[in-house]
Amino acid sequence: MPISLYNSLTRRTEVFAPGDPGRVTMYLCGPTVYNYVHIGNARGPVVFDVLVQLLRRHYPQVVYARNITDIDDKINAAAQQQGVPIGAITRRFTQVYHEDMAALGVAAPDIEPQATGHIGPIVDMIGHLLEHGHAYVSAGHVLFAVASFAQYGALSGRDTEELLAGSRIEVADYKRDPGDFVLWKPSPPELPGWNSPWGRGRPGWHIECSAMSAAHLGQTIDIHAGGIDLLFPHHENEIAQSTCAHGGQLFARWWLHNGMLTFDGRKMSKSLGNVLVLHELLQQYPAEALRLRLLSGHYRQPLDWSEAAVRQAMATLDGWYRVLRDMHEVGVPEHVAPVPERIESALCDDLNTPQALAELAELADRARRDHNVAAKAGLLAGAAALGLLRQAPRDWFRHGESEVDTAHVEALLRQRREAREHRDFARADALRDELHALGVVIEDSAEGTRWSIAKP
Repeated sequence: MPISLYNSLTRRTEVFAPGDPGRVTMYLCGPTVYNYVHIGNARGPVVFDVLVQLLRRHYPQVVYARNITDIDDKINAAAQQQGVPIGAITRRFTQVYHEDMAALGVAAPDIEPQATGHIGPIVDMIGHLLEHGHAYVSAGHVLFAVASFAQYGALSGRDTEELLAGSRIEVADYKRDPGDFVLWKPSPPELPGWNSPWGRGRPGWHIECSAMSAAHLGQTIDIHAGGIDLLFPHHENEIAQSTCAHGGQLFARWWLHNGMLTFDGRKMSKSLGNVLVLHELLQQYPAEALRLRLLSGHYRQPLDWSEAAVRQAMATLDGWYRVLRDMHEVGVPEHVAPVPERIESALCDDLNTPQALAELAELADRARRDHNVAAKAGLLAGAAALGLLRQAPRDWFRHGESEVDTAHVEALLRQRREAREHRDFARADALRDELHALGVVIEDSAEGTRWSIAKP
């Protein structure tokens, strides 16, 4: 079954064909670790986590890199404000990022390069660009000369003047052209810096990803992914400097971009005060519900975030976990079942997670109806392809139980059961209301009464 992916560079969906089927390479732009990330920053890691797992099922080796930007003006500003070295900031928020990604079920990348660990390759790449006339030194800065690369703008499909008119590019007197971007900039004594042929300084943001990608994946990679907000200027600049530094070689065969998140129909922004911090959301809602919501829309389209949408994701997972709980006596083989064909087909069709989730719902209905090993195994295998239903039903339904006095709940349930046996339905209803006030959800069935904690 071939994998087809939409390529932002060619603006069409194409059958994926890696340069070396024995070693597929993929690079995802990672976080700048100066603060907590917001929920929009989690969409790319989640959806491309599904893609990486899909690729691993189709190819013998996938080398996946997701970088950490640990030198940046925002990091410097945070360190100066707190009066600590930049390492204190970057180590803290790198660890938080790892914990938050793990909570979302995002597998760690094979390689996680950090910019500060690649100053040598960055300096070497800048040297190549200078040597071949694609960069120049001015006022202590090294800048890429956009005019030296005729294909500049091919990724975004617009000419250079149009691109520059719609962007927030810094216009400085040391630039030959307003679109020229910084490869290396001087560092005053109070800021971090490294020695280079052009003086003590630090790298620009764009050159970091190009150097790290080349160092670990090679000069030409199969897939470069990131948010649509990075398409210009970051990814456009990566193409320019990588192509020119490597003698005209193609930088990335496929460019994949995920759409942005909106909040109740409006763009998330600090100025609007509607930025939702992932770390805080993980304390309010089950992580799996956040993952399901992030996968509920096609990755290339915008996705609206709302409390109602998260609650719907929680209700959907309630239903699926209820099926698994009701099938607890149905054992499945220890070996992982193959991903159901219709789910695999949806994922091979440009990572169509909405269709895959619809197919997963059908599998849950079938498992509920058939109640056999094959149905349960298919449901679990299909969910695993999306990183869902990874916990025991008991753990899902007992989410937040630590806040409830279990003994008290069991006592109330026993009293309710006795009231029903004596046909004192008014008393039974009153006890049910008391349990509901405690956040306890009751399910009566032929097998008895089950209870769980209502999600927030």
